[in-house]
Amino acid sequence: MAGPFPFANHRRLGALLLASVATMALTTPLASAKDDLKDKQKQVHRQVTHAQSELEDSSAASARATAALHHAEASLHTATSRLHATRVALHAARVRDEKMQAALATAVHNLAVAQQELADGRQRVADQKDAIAAYVTSVYEQGDPRLLGFAAVADAGDPGDMTRAIAFNESYTAREDAVLTGLETAERELAAREQQVETRKAEVAASRAAAAANLQEKAALEKRSAAETAKVQSLVDRRAAIQHRAARAKAADRAALAHLKAKEDHISAMLRRRAAAEIRKHGGNYADGPGYLSAPASGPITSPFGWRIHPIFHTRMFHNGIDFGVGCGQPLRAPADGVVVARGGGDWDPSGNYMFIDLGVHGGVGLSTSYSHASRYIVGVGQHVRRGQTIGYVGDTGWATGCHLHWTVKENGVDVDPMKWL
Repeated sequence: MAGPFPFANHRRLGALLLASVATMALTTPLASAKDDLKDKQKQVHRQVTHAQSELEDSSAASARATAALHHAEASLHTATSRLHATRVALHAARVRDEKMQAALATAVHNLAVAQQELADGRQRVADQKDAIAAYVTSVYEQGDPRLLGFAAVADAGDPGDMTRAIAFNESYTAREDAVLTGLETAERELAAREQQVETRKAEVAASRAAAAANLQEKAALEKRSAAETAKVQSLVDRRAAIQHRAARAKAADRAALAHLKAKEDHISAMLRRRAAAEIRKHGGNYADGPGYLSAPASGPITSPFGWRIHPIFHTRMFHNGIDFGVGCGQPLRAPADGVVVARGGGDWDPSGNYMFIDLGVHGGVGLSTSYSHASRYIVGVGQHVRRGQTIGYVGDTGWATGCHLHWTVKENGVDVDPMKWL
């Protein structure tokens, strides 16, 4: 069956669902053998036509609502994924901020220590210079002790006095050398401390720059997270509204299907009564059975008879006939001699423009057939038709995703697989 609204918008949902099938087909590794490739192409074609025919059991309104819901859910999924990625990045930025603040505190501490050590080094240099200045002053005021020592050596009267004079000179010279060495050492240490302070200053500057950059990134991520959170909430609200519309459209579709079933049940009951009366009248001894009917249209069968999961309602639904992929305007023909017993519908009806033909008793059962989605019929109720006679033209009325014929066969008013009679 198809739906009671124009199919143009309805076809969009078909494109969405068929795209998933086509994508699977395109991602399937190509077989090396041509026969395998042909088999896969046939399989994909069956999947595409099957997905399209399933959409014929829903109205355009329901299809549009479902397509909008799929889009809303996809948008929500994308937005939620982005928000998750932003929150992960924000968490990483906050962790980095904590580490950078700790590193900055350590760098500042190290700089303070280095500056203190530099100050201490400068004080030691100053002390060494003061000691040298005192020595120079002493030499100036008292004369050079070494010269005095040399004089004492020269004036020594005995070896003991000479020895003591020489020891005095050596001791004084050692103290002088120690003072000079101390100054040199202090000055070298001072230079090292100054270099260390500059290094620590650079470390502090680098830590501050990195922390500032990370802080700026964190602020941007927090702003983006807030915006994406608001967007996700907006999409959640939008999805809820679309879900409500989709639920109402589905409810309307179910009501239309219930009405269609009641109509078909009424027609089926009438066909059973006609079959029973015909069997009573003629005894039901008709030899022709399976294989008796001619094809009602010239085109491939695009959807078989049987159960399937509906892509919108997500429930098992029964496809009570077979579909022929035929272009709009192509002729519809009677599959055998019979009489038109019902005709009606319209674009508002799930089956579109429909017609039922009672074909009489064959193979011991009352046989009938029906056509759906025709653009128009050229025979009316009560009119007798002959096998192969044009009775109408293919259309896309009702719940249809495109031009095609939905064709059913009933035995005593009960739907059966038409293939057994073709």
